[in-house]
Amino acid sequence: MEAEGPYVRAGGRLPGDPVPDPGLGPDEGRRTARVLTLVRRLPALLLIVGACYDYLTPQAFTAAPFFTAAPLVAAPLYSRRGTVLTGLASVAVVLAIHIRLGIVLRVDAVTEMATVATVAVLAVLINTLVRRSSEQLASVREIAEAAQRAVLPEPAERIGGFEIAARYDAAQEGAFIGGDLYAVQDTPHGVRLVVGDVRGKGMGAVAAVAVVIGAFREAAEQETTLEAVAERLERALAREGTRRDGLDAFEGFTTAVLAELPHGDGVLRIVDRGHPPPLLLHADGAVDTLLVKEPALPLGMGELGFWPDRAEEFAFPAGATLLLYTDGLSEARDCHGVFYDPGERLAGRTFRSPGALLGILAKEVRRYAGGGMTDDMALIAVRHP
Repeated sequence: MEAEGPYVRAGGRLPGDPVPDPGLGPDEGRRTARVLTLVRRLPALLLIVGACYDYLTPQAFTAAPFFTAAPLVAAPLYSRRGTVLTGLASVAVVLAIHIRLGIVLRVDAVTEMATVATVAVLAVLINTLVRRSSEQLASVREIAEAAQRAVLPEPAERIGGFEIAARYDAAQEGAFIGGDLYAVQDTPHGVRLVVGDVRGKGMGAVAAVAVVIGAFREAAEQETTLEAVAERLERALAREGTRRDGLDAFEGFTTAVLAELPHGDGVLRIVDRGHPPPLLLHADGAVDTLLVKEPALPLGMGELGFWPDRAEEFAFPAGATLLLYTDGLSEARDCHGVFYDPGERLAGRTFRSPGALLGILAKEVRRYAGGGMTDDMALIAVRHP
C-alpha cells in the first residue's frame, strides 16, 4: 500500500485474487426451492413405492416402514388437513393391498394396519405441535423485527442531498439486533452519521446500543461540532454505567466512528473512537482508507484518561462513496484464518448505488467466511452525487 497524506490507498487486489462477479453467482434461492419441492412430494413417493413393494414382493415381506414414514414426513411440512389426508391415504393403500391379496384378517396384516393407523394419528399430533411452535416463533420474529425498526430504523435513500444505504446482518441466523449500531441524522450542520460496536452480547449490548443512538440523535441536532457530539456520547454511556450494577452491569465500552458531511462543501469530517477506519470509494474504483492522525479511546473508557476528540477533514469528491462498517466485516475469516480486507476487495470496482454496494459486500463476505459469520455486521454507505 502507498500512503497519501491522511489516506491509505488500496491500489488493487492481491496477486492471483479472482475478480468477484457482483451480478452472478449460484442461485441459492432456486436450489432451495427445488429441494423443498422434492421434500414436499416425498410422502406421495413413499406411498407409491410402498404400494409397489407390498404388491410385488412375497407376502412375507412388508412395506409398513414406507406407509408409516409418509405421514411422519408430512407432519412438519403439510397443513393439518394435508397431514390427515396423508395418514388416511396410507391406511387406505394398506387396506386396498390387503384386500387385493386376500389377507385382511391375518394377524400380521391386522398388526400392520394398526401400526400405520397409530403412526398416522401421532403424525397429526406432531403437526399440531409444530404449527403451534411455528406460530410462537413467528410472533417472536415479529417482535424482534419491530425492535430492530425502532432501534435501527432504515434511513431514507436520500438525506441532505446524499444517497444513503444502511444494512445490519446478524451473525446468528434468525437474529435481528445485537451490539452493532448505526444512525444517520440530517442536521443544520450537515448530515451526521455514527457506526459503532458495543463490547459484549445479549440485552446489555442492546441497551447500550439504545443509549448511544438516543444520545447521538439528540446531540447531532444540538451540538455545533462533531467533537462535542462524541463527548455527549461519552457522557451518556458514563451516566448509564453509574445506574447499573450487578447482573445488569452496563457494557464496558463502545467503539465508534462519527462522520459529518456538510451540505454542498465536498468535504467530510471524522472522529474515530477506536473503530475500524472508514473507506472512501472513488468513482474510478480507487479506494482510500481514512486513517485519522489522533484516534481516541473507545466510548465509555473516559476514566482511563482524557484524550480530546479532534475531527479530521478529508475531501469527499463528487461520485465518491463513503463506507462505514463494524469489525464483523473486517474480521471475517476464510478457511485458512485470513481476515477479509474490504479495502483490497473493493479496489478497482464500481457500484451503481450505495444499496447495491452493501448487498454485494454482505453476500461476498458471507461466501468468504464459508457461509457463516462470527460477529454481527453494520454497514452504512453514502454517495456524494
